Amino acid sequence: MSVIVAETFRLSDAVELAVVERSGFVESRHAGSAVVLAPDGSVLRSLGDPSAPVFPRSTLKPFQAIAAMTSGVTLRGEDAAIATASHSGTARHVELVRGLLAREGIPESALGCPPSYPQDAEARDAAVRSGAGKQRIQMTCSGKHAAMLLACVANDWPLESYLHPEHPLQKRVLDVIERFTGERPVATGIDGCGTPVHAISLLALARGIHRIGTSTPASPFAIFREAGVLAEAVRENGWVVAGPGQPDTVAIDRLGVFAKFGAEGIMTMVAPNGTTVTLKVLDGSLRAASAVALRLLADAEAVDGAAVESLTSELGLLLSGGDAIVGRVRVSI
Repeated sequence: MSVIVAETFRLSDAVELAVVERSGFVESRHAGSAVVLAPDGSVLRSLGDPSAPVFPRSTLKPFQAIAAMTSGVTLRGEDAAIATASHSGTARHVELVRGLLAREGIPESALGCPPSYPQDAEARDAAVRSGAGKQRIQMTCSGKHAAMLLACVANDWPLESYLHPEHPLQKRVLDVIERFTGERPVATGIDGCGTPVHAISLLALARGIHRIGTSTPASPFAIFREAGVLAEAVRENGWVVAGPGQPDTVAIDRLGVFAKFGAEGIMTMVAPNGTTVTLKVLDGSLRAASAVALRLLADAEAVDGAAVESLTSELGLLLSGGDAIVGRVRVSI
């Protein structure tokens, strides 16, 4: 792991993205930075300081999945979607991950992600009732880890050290990130699931996600064909990418966007026409992130504004007071 030589943008460089209104009183504010790219990849709008580096967290999963797919692992449809997912651990999610591991007889114990209960409430209750306890395969990042292990088997790379930054697989991941974003990371850390996470600017992240979201399976270049396969898989299998009622799944299923969140307030979206948004909420909260990204896409006329507004309740933006709705999280850009 490299020495941290940079930090994300400062509060003085942030802009207000959303406010929390309760009973007509603004009780909280979310500040951050964002960038919007036009369908041709040019900068359409910039808020705050999108040139400052951030840890993209799970928004790196599409790049990590492409690294596996270009290392001899065939992933299509739901299998591709689970490789880039931050899934909620439903029985269907776990079944997909087990299916990937079963391709090469890889034991669940080889997964390097930490044991976890499912994030899905129903699945978590079932896991607790069963007495099985926390399991690695239920962890939100297990699909990505399974794809990485398959890449190791395909190339005779060691499984035990697959999360080490100097492992051939992680070097392949870094190469994919640099190739798609056009930027070399300024720092490397360890993500919550144990994989290396590389600090790049929001602008670079936007460029990379834009290239993935606008790629086509018919590309003459293998890496972009796989990126197109991945983008298509995400849009066709929104339930896999997150889970029932989760913001990414709602945005994908309702508006056809390529959506991927990351911990600590990171959000990326690519509209069907290629308009792309990346943002970082400085306080690390994700509760307004999807709404802000969708509003930026609507302002760019890339998605329907009325359709975005209709998702207020599904995105968890309404605030309750007793049995009544008394406020909401409101985008303020």
